[in-house]
Amino acid sequence: MEKINKLKIKLNNYNLDGYLIPKNDEFFSEYVPQDKDKLHYISNFSGSYGLALILKKDNFLFVDGRYTVQANIQSGKDFKIITLPFGKKNNNLNIKTKKIGFDPKLFNERTLKQFKKKLGVKFIAINNNLIKFKEKKKNITYRNKNFYVLDKSITGESCTKKITNLKRYFYKNNIDIMFVTSSENVAWLLNIRGHDSDFSPIPNCFLIINRQMKVFLFCDKKKINRKFKKKLDFINIFEIKDLENFLKKIKDKNFSIDDQTCSIFYKNIIKKKNNILKKTDPIYFLKSQKNNVEINNIKQIHKYDGAAFTKFIFWIKNNFKKRKITEISAQEKLLNFKKKFKKFKTLSFPTISSTGSNGAIVHYNATKKTNKVLKKGYIYLVDSGGQYHFGTTDVTRTISLDNKNKRIKKIFTQVLKGHLKLSNYKLTKNTTGNELDKVARESLNRIKLNYSHGTGHGVGYYLNVHEGPQAISRNNKIKLKAGMILSNEPGYYERGKFGLRIENLIFVKKNKNKNEFNNLTYVPIDKTLIEKDLLNKKEVTWLNQYHKIVFKNLKKYMNKNELRFLKNSCSNI
Repeated sequence: MEKINKLKIKLNNYNLDGYLIPKNDEFFSEYVPQDKDKLHYISNFSGSYGLALILKKDNFLFVDGRYTVQANIQSGKDFKIITLPFGKKNNNLNIKTKKIGFDPKLFNERTLKQFKKKLGVKFIAINNNLIKFKEKKKNITYRNKNFYVLDKSITGESCTKKITNLKRYFYKNNIDIMFVTSSENVAWLLNIRGHDSDFSPIPNCFLIINRQMKVFLFCDKKKINRKFKKKLDFINIFEIKDLENFLKKIKDKNFSIDDQTCSIFYKNIIKKKNNILKKTDPIYFLKSQKNNVEINNIKQIHKYDGAAFTKFIFWIKNNFKKRKITEISAQEKLLNFKKKFKKFKTLSFPTISSTGSNGAIVHYNATKKTNKVLKKGYIYLVDSGGQYHFGTTDVTRTISLDNKNKRIKKIFTQVLKGHLKLSNYKLTKNTTGNELDKVARESLNRIKLNYSHGTGHGVGYYLNVHEGPQAISRNNKIKLKAGMILSNEPGYYERGKFGLRIENLIFVKKNKNKNEFNNLTYVPIDKTLIEKDLLNKKEVTWLNQYHKIVFKNLKKYMNKNELRFLKNSCSNI
């Protein structure tokens, strides 16, 4: 509470009734470095999305359904937890007519409008940082290394070709200048990567492109070496601190910005002298459709990742009754298996390693305080991904620890049926994510069960593990296109008891005149958790065929004992 009280004192100095704190930093990064994570600092909430509202008397933490349980555990002592999206249950907040301060570099206009409409408050931009803290150096995990340029053999397309492809977009929409505020989009467009995030190889930066295709990059110039400059010698490079003055000098232009990632701070500068065109950044769509080189590279790294994951499952199954294995020691072991492959760079997100009641926390993060031992009779959920030199992975498996619970097996099988139904879904040119989300839930819904998160998210190519615009969720109406990668991850979570999930990555492949899902993940699904009688003939055939493919692709990476395990795991059900 001391941190919160210090902030409340500052409210009086600025004549404010409250202060709104988001998860993101000024680059709207998916994974914010610890030394910039103001939400975690003030609330102790470690999830990837949320906002805290600090009032003089009350404190609110807004999260979506993925994090309700987690938020109550981590922050429930000092905060009232509100689940988004806003609904009738939120009408009792009673904070109308309040003056709420915010940092304009950390918010886009869309987010503020949502809160203003629902809460009836007045927002006031405060350029001074009201939350100042400094992490100990040992706790700062992101690395301060140089940016680097990827070879065309990895990207499949040169950055000059990508930039040239934008010309049509400029002329079609009568754009003079495009302001690219998403660092992941800049990274994709220029074929560059960096080390500014713990889990994504993204360089923190902004980009301006004019109608003549002149490119201006704003970043930390200390991270730009001679090799980088030589490969991208057509790019003008500036410090981020120069961006404000650079924008102020531009006038009478049609300026394209993306409301999702352009902060209110920069938007307000631009609109003073220019005409703003609110457009979804076209790079999101271009980036989402992977080319053949990218797909082939991704297939290869999934073999590495699948081999590491399968070795880990064998280790778990073979050792949990012999020695003490905890959630933390297990995830460390999995990381060690991944590191044995030379192309592995880092995890693509914090590994979810959970058993017992912790499994019911969708995005659980094991700590010394919450760390459980893997025990006989339970199930173990592990969700892990990696950043490899030419691809990104994400896979979840639920592992039986000699589980005999028939109800868990029944639910697991229904989740599996949803997973298989989605994998085999006949796509059309108009298929959207919300359509698929319904399909994946049907089997669970028949036994009156459901899950609070989306069924799948888009996945980047050696970029963010969560990538738009495509997703398999209730509200996503983006049509699926060839080359898009998505996760397929239905699950079920029973608070205080257990959680389970099955996740493979899939991509949309054009086959003649139609699209179809193709699998990317090679990891056995635990057959001991399946009630075969609940599967139909088609589902059994698919599962057996999948395991044959897994065995074929992983066998050469296994030692003698691991190979025996793999063969058994991939035998017909």
